[in-house]
Amino acid sequence: MEAQQIHIDPNLLNELSKSIKSEKDLAVLSKQLLKLTVERAMDAELESHLGYENHSVEGRNTGNSRNGYSPKRLKGDFGEMEINTPRDRNSTFDPQIILKGQTRLLEFDEQILALYARGMTTRDISDTFKDLYGTEVSHSLIFKVTESVIEEITIWQNRPLEKVYPILYLDCIVIKCHEDKRVINKSIYLALAINCQGQKELLGLWIAETEGAKFWLSVLTELNNRGIKDIFIACVDGLTGFPDAINTVFPKTKIQLCIVHRVPSMAQTKEMKGSPTNKTFKLDSLRQMLAA
Repeated sequence: MEAQQIHIDPNLLNELSKSIKSEKDLAVLSKQLLKLTVERAMDAELESHLGYENHSVEGRNTGNSRNGYSPKRLKGDFGEMEINTPRDRNSTFDPQIILKGQTRLLEFDEQILALYARGMTTRDISDTFKDLYGTEVSHSLIFKVTESVIEEITIWQNRPLEKVYPILYLDCIVIKCHEDKRVINKSIYLALAINCQGQKELLGLWIAETEGAKFWLSVLTELNNRGIKDIFIACVDGLTGFPDAINTVFPKTKIQLCIVHRVPSMAQTKEMKGSPTNKTFKLDSLRQMLAA
């Protein structure tokens, strides 16, 4: 969905621009406009909740009415800002733009997560926000934000799966991670499936020190416990014991080796170097591979 365009009177823009002499003036004006926008939006929310406009006769004897404002401090890219949040007499108003108990805008959380993903410590993140925005970000807040994401990841990793997947790819990727102030390589093992709608679906990610048939057996058992009853084709590499691990959990699954592992190895190529049948062997191998 495209964002709705907001049309502002050019004359108003001209008047506003007259007060801007520096980048600091622009920041102050942006903060004031944000405050005005948020407060007006929350007033509109309360009006919708009550069902009548402010000072309207329709609001008489309805059992609920406006009850002034409460001050609230917000944190965000702009630093800190105080807004006035409207109240109703029955305390049934539940704003959605700025939720009850919310003390920062969502962009604030996103920046914390972005810095955390880059390997920064909670102290580093706190110092960065203080330098950039002049606002204090407690270590407990940073921990709360990052923990909320970890909780979502855990829910995703344990979500129920479909009963049947036509194709399942089991493989590993290597990524660079920050650990103990060092950049190291870590192996991320993944299960990527093609579902019955023909769409790719990442079923899960796992981190392990070593790759082996026993490890993949535990992964396949987990997938089975999450709801998978059958897999038509499993695409894997040439790891010893891999097919047996798959067929232990899914006995009817057909095993398909990755195309790279079906090409003759370098050792085989060296052994056959100089042989007149070398080219013929390669061609026949590729034909068999494509025919399969």
